[in-house]
Amino acid sequence: MSTRVAFEKAKADGRAALVGYLPAGFPDVEGAIDALKAMVAAGCDVIEIGLPYSDPVMDGPTIQAAAQQALDGGVRTRDVLRTVEAVAATGVPTVIMTYWNPVVSYGRAAGRSHGRSGVERFATDLANAGGAGLITPDITPDYGQEWIAAADAHGLDKVFLVSPSSTDERLEMTTAACRGFVYATAVMGVTGAREKTSELAGPLVARTKALAPAGLPVAVGLGVSNGDQAAEVAAKDGIGADGVIVGSAFVRAMLDNAGERAAALRALTSLTEDLASGVRR
Repeated sequence: MSTRVAFEKAKADGRAALVGYLPAGFPDVEGAIDALKAMVAAGCDVIEIGLPYSDPVMDGPTIQAAAQQALDGGVRTRDVLRTVEAVAATGVPTVIMTYWNPVVSYGRAAGRSHGRSGVERFATDLANAGGAGLITPDITPDYGQEWIAAADAHGLDKVFLVSPSSTDERLEMTTAACRGFVYATAVMGVTGAREKTSELAGPLVARTKALAPAGLPVAVGLGVSNGDQAAEVAAKDGIGADGVIVGSAFVRAMLDNAGERAAALRALTSLTEDLASGVRR
């Protein structure tokens, strides 16, 4: 199911969509599945599952710590796909957020023996797991033709990133290649929860909507950590985003309750409910 369905439903409800992120395998594979299902039950419209990677250049220290814990626990790409399958079965569109190298190298030996690239195998297995698509932070459409072709062949969403430094030409090119939504990263630098929203977010959303294909949702990630910030990002007289992406705050709720599964799930539920009420104001 495309993420576009969730954005259209939220729009029909007169609100923005809530996109929630956690890395697969954190604190372990089953624990991550339980956590993500709790987020769905509490109000997330789209789930973004991180594929843990050893060189996460875009991620801040909170997400890096969680991803490293998952890697130390032995999580593999097959575990990420199993997580996608379990979460997508709830009926909520589920995407993977991944750096490019794991996609290229996926099933490398088997891929060669069957004459298929890692990208094609990844797209096939993601579609078979019920995944909606990929968020790819370290490739742009002009360098992602292999992924674009594989995604188109399997009907998967292609979510590329734009930023305040993107020129109008880059905004137009990037959004034209997106399917599902476009990810507007409105903070220069790594990810992480922040005490206030960025002044760069509003102008970026306005420029992106002006240059994007008609109807393409614009979701903003800029360190939102509570319902008040979510409301500001979603408000038509504020930043005006179609979706609010939250990652580090969810990860922090898990880290703060490490070793206490029930407490972690309660914290995730409470945070999700607060954020969900924010996008509905």
